[in-house]
Amino acid sequence: MDDILKATLLYDFYGELLTERQKTVFEYYHLNDCSLTEIGEELGISRQAVRDLLKRTETLLAGYEEKLRLVERFGIQKESVRRIKNLAQEIEQTGGISTVAIEKIDKIKEIADEILD
Repeated sequence: MDDILKATLLYDFYGELLTERQKTVFEYYHLNDCSLTEIGEELGISRQAVRDLLKRTETLLAGYEEKLRLVERFGIQKESVRRIKNLAQEIEQTGGISTVAIEKIDKIKEIADEILD
């Protein structure tokens, strides 16, 4: 998984467990693509202080994931939903099924798309 995507997912799942300062630095760096120097100037702290805080925050997020595995489970569930949708499409393509069955298959695919989005 791409490092930026992984960091963003970790933040999505565990961000509320961070302090306001940790959230601010993480968001500036990862979501707003600010440099460490820019963040330091904005917050009135040194570039090194920003770097240290960012690294501690990233380590903290990774630690939450190591213990709770929410992002990992989320990925597994998304893959399972994709497989359900693919199976529904295969059934639909085999033909010879009733209109009611096709409607139910379409509803299954609709629900799967809602989960995947």
